[in-house]
Amino acid sequence: MRGGNAAVRGSSEDETLLITITLEPGADSPLDATALSHLLRKHPGRLQTFELPVGNAHVFYPEYSPERTTAALLLEVDAIGLVRNKRFRGDNGVLDYYINDKPYTASSLLAVALGKVLRNAMTPTSETYPELADTPLPLRLEVPVISTRGRDGHDLAHRLFAPLGWTIEQRPIALDEIHPLWEDSRYSSLVLTGLVPLHAALRQLYVLLPVLDDSKHYWVTDDEAEKLVRQGEDWLPGHPERTLISHRYLAHQKDLVAAADARFAQETTAAAESTVAQVAARGTSPQPLRVQRAEVVMTALKDCGAHQVVDVGSGSGALLRRMQKDRFFTRILGTDVSARALEQAARAMNLDELADSDKARITLLHSSVLYRDERFAGFDAVVLMEVIEHIEPSRLSALEDSIFAWAAPPTVIMTTPNAEYNHLYQSLAEGRLRHGDHRFEWTRAEFAQWAEAVAERHGYGVEYRPVGETSVSAGASTQMAIFRKAGA
Repeated sequence: MRGGNAAVRGSSEDETLLITITLEPGADSPLDATALSHLLRKHPGRLQTFELPVGNAHVFYPEYSPERTTAALLLEVDAIGLVRNKRFRGDNGVLDYYINDKPYTASSLLAVALGKVLRNAMTPTSETYPELADTPLPLRLEVPVISTRGRDGHDLAHRLFAPLGWTIEQRPIALDEIHPLWEDSRYSSLVLTGLVPLHAALRQLYVLLPVLDDSKHYWVTDDEAEKLVRQGEDWLPGHPERTLISHRYLAHQKDLVAAADARFAQETTAAAESTVAQVAARGTSPQPLRVQRAEVVMTALKDCGAHQVVDVGSGSGALLRRMQKDRFFTRILGTDVSARALEQAARAMNLDELADSDKARITLLHSSVLYRDERFAGFDAVVLMEVIEHIEPSRLSALEDSIFAWAAPPTVIMTTPNAEYNHLYQSLAEGRLRHGDHRFEWTRAEFAQWAEAVAERHGYGVEYRPVGETSVSAGASTQMAIFRKAGA
């Protein structure tokens, strides 16, 4: 067979659809890539097969190591079954239902497989890695064949995924490799890389794969509007292409689009009212802990008058991005042992596109908190936000030497989990740490004992502040210490 279907068949043989999900933290990152299997709830040691109405889906791991783990979802499409089943809009008397690209092109078929096989991974929860479940992860998603149909198909993948934080690599597939003069087909391969929570990535694919294809293999009924709202609730309302997405996902049925728009409006109003009620009732912000943590650190830096700040272990830039937007901070240095994390932070802050005056404020450096670094000299404050718990207790003396003895800034701000609060996390088993790479988690008394000993040895005073939800008996979820140099 030649032409368009030949191009597709050449890239994905035997009537199969494929998507791979890769977690690759980088050589120096504390993150264990095998956590991907726990977040997906799929065992890496065996091939798992699931019978679906559209065919058989298989989950397996082509790569599995702490440095790089890849999970693959392979769907063997029952093309004849689709034709003969009226549920799937089939008509065995029409030739077009037999000769098409559905068995080879990522579409609603693959979306259905995602929704059925990886349903549990599409929620921000995890028994084994509760903190990773809703944490942005360095992901790479690969779909060998997509089709961008219709008049809106030009640059569609970029328009759909770029606003969600993905970097897009899209390569056209030749119409026929034997005849290069025939140019490219309407099909292409798609690679997405980004720092995105796994559950969000899967929900985005679930919605956007059918949008790219602009076709559903089944009848679109009223419950499709509900699916769209449910899977897009935390990313679709503010998407610049929301109208296009709604129309394509709902098969251009205006009544369903209107129903979805009405539900989005209801959800937005309800969320706003819930936020106001929670703030009024608790006097605290309902934001995720990671957001609260960064905001509390920002407040502490301003309270200390720290205009020039080193963010040690800055990761992908959660704190750096906030300081970048605030002109209070005149000189910002982000450091990490992971070169990949620094690259992600640079992309997140669009450093390459900044004006020279803005670039001069921000520097990213490869460095370890366990070694003296003369480049830390002259700053007002050093921040270690969720860093010390990743260090072996036997090496904390090296951290003390590099930060408090060598750099010796006027202010040092540290945050770390409060172990006393852990039993309040229902998904965290008793005795387990919040993250697989944590070497320890201190109680408030243990943190205070260490902090006050360090402060006394190096001429600092210490102030403690809570971060996040607070229990009368257990204290706050995160504990923060602010070290101020005596006389500074």
